[in-house]
Amino acid sequence: MLRVNGHVVRALTVAGSDSGGGAGIQADLKTFAAFGVYGASVITGLTAQNTLGVQGVRYVDPAFVREQMRSVLTDIGADAAKTGMLGSAAIIEAVAEGFAEYPVRALIVDPVMVAKGGEPLLDADAVSVLKQRLLPLASVVTPNLPEAEALVGGRIVSWDDCHQAARELFRFTGGGLVVIKGGHVQKDWAGQSPYGGSLVPHAVDVVFDGDAFTYFAAMRIPSHRTHGTGCTFSAAITAARAAGASWIDAIASAKAFISEAIRRAQDWDVGGGHGPTDHSAPAQVVHGLSAGRCYAYVGGTWEEVAGRRGNPV
Repeated sequence: MLRVNGHVVRALTVAGSDSGGGAGIQADLKTFAAFGVYGASVITGLTAQNTLGVQGVRYVDPAFVREQMRSVLTDIGADAAKTGMLGSAAIIEAVAEGFAEYPVRALIVDPVMVAKGGEPLLDADAVSVLKQRLLPLASVVTPNLPEAEALVGGRIVSWDDCHQAARELFRFTGGGLVVIKGGHVQKDWAGQSPYGGSLVPHAVDVVFDGDAFTYFAAMRIPSHRTHGTGCTFSAAITAARAAGASWIDAIASAKAFISEAIRRAQDWDVGGGHGPTDHSAPAQVVHGLSAGRCYAYVGGTWEEVAGRRGNPV
């Protein structure tokens, strides 16, 4: 386990269980381990799930979710924490109350709403509670494109829309970073660049810190082994931040890790649907990147690319 000045670095995930092992608590704990971080968990729900879809969901009683949080945070503690599938307004309330009573220095909120196969994992009436109760506690929020649309209540069909959505979400976080992931960007505008550069076709994540936009681009990898990518990405941010990385470096470390995890699992035969990524991919915390820049993941390293800096109009 990673130690900093004798302290064993630890992280907490508050999320649902994926019986197939590719997402949720299972993906989070594997990711923490890949970064050398001790992982603890609070389980919010159980899914009967495989690579073909979700066959069933059972949520945990909110009071017991809160009890799990109390058990972990009053004894083991967490240098950083993340949330994943929360499922209902009542569980979101319990989690928000738990973090208010037992604060952590870094909280990453992955607003899980829909499974890879399209099954809903968040009640419709819970979105407003998520925005009002949990996002204000978030250090970072990591929606994909459909989740960002649900949170801002409108379509995102261009990079300008993406920038505006990031600004709107930033106001809900109370000062936390917004990362809108680029994996769901549609073909009709994916060929354009959000930062004035020329690197396409890349999956570009847009990061907004309330002042400047930062862009992380990685080559799109043709693969159906992408189950749990959002969980893994947010868990990697959590682990890197727990290890002492800046927020920009933590996000870059997570983007590199999930890119390698997808690439290494391309030829896996695990399941007949959307298979998992390879959580044994090399994990490394990068250092020295700056906000307001454009970066591309090339040959296993981050390279700054020419493009518009700072705050797009």
